[in-house]
Amino acid sequence: MTTPSTRSAVPPGEVAGLPGFRHEYAHVNGVRIHYVLGGEGPAVVLLHGWPFTWLEWRATLPLLAEAGFTVIAPDLRGSGHSDKPAGHWTKREEAEDLHQLVRSLGLTELNLVGTDVGTMTAHAWAQARSGEIRRLVLSEAFLPGFGLEERMNVATGGHWHFGFHAQTELAAELTAGREEQYLERFWSLMTAGGITAADRAELLRVHRAPDAMRGGFEHYATLVEDGRAARAGARLSMPVLVLNGEHGLPQQPLLDGAREAARDVRADVVPGSAHTIGADNPRWLAARLARFFGPDAD
Repeated sequence: MTTPSTRSAVPPGEVAGLPGFRHEYAHVNGVRIHYVLGGEGPAVVLLHGWPFTWLEWRATLPLLAEAGFTVIAPDLRGSGHSDKPAGHWTKREEAEDLHQLVRSLGLTELNLVGTDVGTMTAHAWAQARSGEIRRLVLSEAFLPGFGLEERMNVATGGHWHFGFHAQTELAAELTAGREEQYLERFWSLMTAGGITAADRAELLRVHRAPDAMRGGFEHYATLVEDGRAARAGARLSMPVLVLNGEHGLPQQPLLDGAREAARDVRADVVPGSAHTIGADNPRWLAARLARFFGPDAD
């Protein structure tokens, strides 16, 4: 039986090594969400993947702030310093956390970027609150309801980890005490060097916290349900940019899914990057996002 996680000891305040950025917390939708905030201007929200936290965007944050944006990088519920409630939750519930978070900051419109499981949450948010999302970036993922299901089916060559992680308590039990051995395999495959040894040490510390592995696995527990909700939802009308790393996941499955899920889709490739696009080539990424989110968007 799982219980809600203990609260993070990271206090609100300045982020070490990131002048102008702060750790903050918001009590929203029945959970406490941690986020990093900095910059001034139109809002950009960055949603991380698994097995990462807001830290995946560390190198990108100051570049977007320099480009004239307010930047918000939350830890999704279940991850990082955010709460890890007992039981399962859907991407729509994660999206509602974030909707309430940005409303608590007085924001009614924002630009949204997701990567990996954060892409799935970003799509759910855009479907549920289309008037809130000005422009949307989907990256390095497969979309529930629009291609993910085929990639989850091991009988047809799909990826094994989706099913394993979906058994959240069993997966947590089997990886307990072996977090480093398990996670290092993923980190080694996912990065082209942008996730540093110091980053890995911090991510490992966070994932060794009570209930942290189970909380991260919960992002996978409702993928079939997430897919059904996505297929039943509206087709997106805001402009969508699909991004993949040059050495990351193949782009075509996400691009095909995005074209089903949205009306206005364009695509680009992050040079030299693997899966962790925000860490591997942050300068190129920040410049591309600034163009897409700017007044003369492309």
